[in-house]
Amino acid sequence: MCRVEVSAEIVAQEGAWCWFADPRALHYRSPAGDIDMTYIGYIDVHGNIKAMQYDHLRQLNTEVLVRSCFQPDDHDNPTFLVLPDQRVMVFYSRHTDEACLYYRVSAAQGDITTLGAEHRLETSHNTTYPSPFILSDDPEHIYLCWRGIRWHPTIAQLSIPGKHDDVEFTWGPKQMVQSTGARPYAKYCSNGKDKIYVAYTTGHPDNENPNFLYLSYFDVNSHNLCAIDGEIQGSVDVEPFAINKTQEFVDAHPLTVVDSSPYRDWVWEITLDADEHPVIAMTRISPNKKSHNYYCARYDGQQWRLNLIAHAGGHFHQSPDIEHCYTAGMAIDRKDSRLIYCSVPVTGQYGKVYEIVAYQLDGNGEIVSAQPVTANSQHNNVRPYCIADSQESPLQMAWMNGDYYDWIVSERHPEGYCTSIVTDFDGYAPMATELPEVTLPYKFQKSQDFALSLTLNPADADKKGNLVRLGDLSYRVDPDELLPEIKIGKKTYKSSNRLATSDGWLQMPRGTDGIWHKPAPLETFDLRIEYANGVLTSYINGRVDQTINVLQ
Repeated sequence: MCRVEVSAEIVAQEGAWCWFADPRALHYRSPAGDIDMTYIGYIDVHGNIKAMQYDHLRQLNTEVLVRSCFQPDDHDNPTFLVLPDQRVMVFYSRHTDEACLYYRVSAAQGDITTLGAEHRLETSHNTTYPSPFILSDDPEHIYLCWRGIRWHPTIAQLSIPGKHDDVEFTWGPKQMVQSTGARPYAKYCSNGKDKIYVAYTTGHPDNENPNFLYLSYFDVNSHNLCAIDGEIQGSVDVEPFAINKTQEFVDAHPLTVVDSSPYRDWVWEITLDADEHPVIAMTRISPNKKSHNYYCARYDGQQWRLNLIAHAGGHFHQSPDIEHCYTAGMAIDRKDSRLIYCSVPVTGQYGKVYEIVAYQLDGNGEIVSAQPVTANSQHNNVRPYCIADSQESPLQMAWMNGDYYDWIVSERHPEGYCTSIVTDFDGYAPMATELPEVTLPYKFQKSQDFALSLTLNPADADKKGNLVRLGDLSYRVDPDELLPEIKIGKKTYKSSNRLATSDGWLQMPRGTDGIWHKPAPLETFDLRIEYANGVLTSYINGRVDQTINVLQ
């Protein structure tokens, strides 16, 4: 059971996520025990996709700049996958309006501070919510799920990244289901061997009343989509499985339909219990969208059982004119699927605030206990997430804390998502270094470790783009693209992160238009360069940008 009396610890002052792209946080411990890391990914209102890496062996946390100047939209949070060679792959995409997925791969095992260059996976359709898997029946491939073809659940098989991190589609993309609704929302999990389970809705609850909840699984060996009892619904290679909201469909597919009640259902999470039976965290939203309730749906081997967990209030955020189906959020414990975390409205020291409460259920799904995880908070605690594969880690849970106005930054709601990322762990150590601090002028030598900290203005670059010269080492910026690069001797190492923000979205209409709006150059930024044992690391505003093995 996760701890429920916790000391909340902020790991990112600015960050948010949606709840459909996962794993948004992941724990990995290598078989040899020489790697023990937690990765947590998020995006801030300036369009910076970021990740916190906590090294449990060194008790050290580091924030990494995965991609600056991205679409400032909380649907774009990154997701993580540990590859067979223990490198870490990070996926992300824009929200619905670009026909590609992005990824970066770490150069070092288990260490995302060494992310390589950004790559694109081109598609013929829009992309949102990448969720990756590797299964033991096919360890030579990645299976990636996302909302894609016709805005429906989509799956593809990818090659494992090669020497230059190159990846290609080796099968697919294929649409898994076809709904009568425009936008089915899906959550995924796997048994780690041969099945990817997908829990999905008819469409968006704003548009579907009622909005049913369904479950199928994809068999990686046969490419069939199946009901929970193994009934074949069809081959994904041939055509998507057609679903609807008729009584005839419910009667014909009783185990596929998880809930056909007269509510606007939405799905939050799916996991498997010890018997490999699906457990689903879901909400029922009233037809008028004003009343939200948390439920747990559990397959008992014969049928679906739904249990009410808690009243969720209504929409949690500060904007009364949008997103009335945005519930505050729920999560399933990784160790015990009968432990459900819900963000519920509680009256405390600062009035009515959304707090996280842990509900322990018995074997029949009835509530045994309810214990607070947070209490007397000044701001809402929402969208909790139990970190994937964290069962043996002291860092098990993360959530958003703060004010929330919209999922995208725009002229209509310029505040966007003013939230921090908080965890249930207080063992973090500040980044520290014993490197000798130097000042300018300084001449770089491969045999001497050093650290240099400067505040710079990108506009101050010389005619060659140099911002800093350290003998054979120079820190430069392309004046047009605003992309920094480090030149050491004759070798040039280009960053994927512009010295800019996406604050230009503040002047744009609300929505996803597929346009890359003009970057807003940083007026100043803090640059730190550290060099130790032949490895040079550059930081932009305290976040790792590039890590370079100089001696290779």
